[in-house]
Amino acid sequence: MSAFDLLPTPGATLLTGADWSAEPADGTLPVIDPSTGEEIYRLAAGGAAAVDRAVMAARAAADGPWGALPAVEKGRLLVRLSRAIEDHFEALWHLESHDTGKPVKQAKADITACARYFEFYGGAADKHHGETIPYQAGYSVLTWKEPYGVTGHIIPWNYPAQIFGRTIGGALAAGNACVLKPAEDACLTPLALAQLALAVGFPPGALTVVTGLGTAAGAALCAHPGLDHVSFTGSPQTAVAVQTAAARHNRPVTLELGGKSPQIVFADADLDGALPFITNAIVQNAGQTCSAGSRLLVQEAVADRFLDALSTRFTALEAGPADRDLDCGPLINAKQKARVDGYLTQAARDGVRTLASGRIAANAPAGGTFVAPALLDRAPVDHPVAQEEIFGPVLTAFRFHDEAEAIALADATPFGLVAGVWTQDGGRQFRLARALRAGQVFVNNYGAGGGVELPFGGMKKSGFGREKALEGLDHFSVTKTVAIRHG
Repeated sequence: MSAFDLLPTPGATLLTGADWSAEPADGTLPVIDPSTGEEIYRLAAGGAAAVDRAVMAARAAADGPWGALPAVEKGRLLVRLSRAIEDHFEALWHLESHDTGKPVKQAKADITACARYFEFYGGAADKHHGETIPYQAGYSVLTWKEPYGVTGHIIPWNYPAQIFGRTIGGALAAGNACVLKPAEDACLTPLALAQLALAVGFPPGALTVVTGLGTAAGAALCAHPGLDHVSFTGSPQTAVAVQTAAARHNRPVTLELGGKSPQIVFADADLDGALPFITNAIVQNAGQTCSAGSRLLVQEAVADRFLDALSTRFTALEAGPADRDLDCGPLINAKQKARVDGYLTQAARDGVRTLASGRIAANAPAGGTFVAPALLDRAPVDHPVAQEEIFGPVLTAFRFHDEAEAIALADATPFGLVAGVWTQDGGRQFRLARALRAGQVFVNNYGAGGGVELPFGGMKKSGFGREKALEGLDHFSVTKTVAIRHG
């Protein structure tokens, strides 16, 4: 079958039950393959009316068949969806690759991860328990974990399949009905996954999808009074608008807002072992990763040697179209390419040294949005390339003298999502892990393979709340306390 056979008729707006609706819509949006610049599909541009219908459908499901379904049956449906994702693996990774420009190996890894999320949460759905609380004589006190009801989810374009699994899997397992607004630049796998959810037996309205612009469908979803919770992954700037809209209805939010994550390399580290992790952490998905290791902090005693070795690796990196399965695919669109090129131009103008850069593959399509990976050195700590999330394959290196300076440099940005620490000193490992202001700290590794089981979220401008792992169930549910006086 063709990958596009999983999708609705181009221009369909809204999934509410057994079929897609072509109404209401406010025109259409092109889907551009960033490897070639060519249009490959058309999306409906849903707006406030489509969002309203989706929320009403979700409310009917939450108050009806989905809400009444026992947790074990919800879990079984999630597992069925996981199996359906595996059964349609080829079609899904092709959609992901064409839609986002991911190299083949990355697209395959993302679909595998998506299936794993639904497998994990399918097994967890009937194990999300309350507790009993010892209290005064004559009382029995217990807590229940209950779903919010209807949850809204706005996901970004960099990992549409993975973040679909992360946020929708957890919310459904907690018992919520979900309304999803995918990024207009990456809707194809979310649409296909929603189709598969219907096919395996999810009740109508348990999962609804509205495509459209963030300024239209996204804004309408955040502001809708029928939502009980909002999950948003994206930029800190957009998060302000999301929180403002949610605050008008006193609605809780979960925010994952990106990072400027440091990799801290001490002189006693296994330097050869660190090199591939540090390289991959910035070139994976062409650097378009919230948790990208975009700052490198190296202890002075080994800085020149380590950066020379890293430069050799960067020089060998190659960016090109997704189907060539190179180190980097294209950036998501021309706007993002211009943004990354702008940072590199400013760095060069301000005297920031380029230690090494990769190359764009020969005969890469002229319409592709490719940027060669770059390793920068000796930027001022307050320079934009040191402070701002570039969201491209750009790594900026710094030097430090001791632990105190390393911690100060690592925390010297507004973000706090992830940090990597490379050292063989056990005491230092724990001191750094305690001191760093980051939601995840990896010691002598980075990312731990994605880790569906690992709670994920940030500090500072990287957001708040947690998704993934069992803790994600807590953030998609409310705790009700019941106190019974029986004498």
